[in-house]
Amino acid sequence: MKTVDELIDSLIDLAFAEDIGDGDHTTLCCIPADAMGKSRLLIKEAGVLAGVEVAKEIFHRFDPTMKVEVMIEDGTEVKPGDVAMVVEGKIQSLLQTERLMLNVMQRMSGIATMTRRYVKQLEGTRTRVLDTRKTTPGLRMLEKAAVKIGGGVNHRIGLFDMILLKDNHVDFAGGIDKAIQRAKEYCKAHNKDLKIEIEVRNFDELNQVLAIGGVDRIMLDNFTPENTRKAVEIIGGRFETESSGGITFDTLRDYAECGVDFISVGALTHSVKGLDMSFKAC
Repeated sequence: MKTVDELIDSLIDLAFAEDIGDGDHTTLCCIPADAMGKSRLLIKEAGVLAGVEVAKEIFHRFDPTMKVEVMIEDGTEVKPGDVAMVVEGKIQSLLQTERLMLNVMQRMSGIATMTRRYVKQLEGTRTRVLDTRKTTPGLRMLEKAAVKIGGGVNHRIGLFDMILLKDNHVDFAGGIDKAIQRAKEYCKAHNKDLKIEIEVRNFDELNQVLAIGGVDRIMLDNFTPENTRKAVEIIGGRFETESSGGITFDTLRDYAECGVDFISVGALTHSVKGLDMSFKAC
């Protein structure tokens, strides 16, 4: 399996291949190969900056001679007029890397900004906000990194680093007892040290899980705040708890005040507007 760095390198290679193809003919036709210049990354909207380290990798991977001066680090709250970085090098390189860098930084900064908003809404509670697998194909590592930069917590990265028994798994397996038992047997047979989480849809399923045990976290799916509070009291700290399904920013704190450990929010990655910024000659 590829490492995170290898996946990001592959993404950068693919992005350059689809954008530049056999050459940036606009740049190549009007900019001399030896012309040098500088560009600055100008912030045009308030938010949380994310993607600085990836941007540096984009520049250096395309042209190792490019010099990047970072003024603002990942995770910093920014405002219009701030200059996040200045990049110096061949003008041809500045122009050919501009769009990929902006696409990555605008997307990651939008996610970090959204996540920070949710994190602040949870201040004073014990609840932490989780991302989900509802990510852009190929961009998951960057999007989940942005969630962390914004102050959120990554759920599982993919299907390989945690067992999450959702409603379809339970139904196809023939019930909660069979699903949990098979998960435990699988981990033992394959020498896997994986956390096991199970989704419950009602109090009957919750009571079945409590009777069986053998899991690390219980996901309360589409429970109302009132039923969530009751479920947390029934669980009594024996397992981690996670609320999921139909939770909006406006109802987020209602669920947190029920005492759940986590709230998972797909909107952190699937419904985000990029943060406005530009890369201009200076």
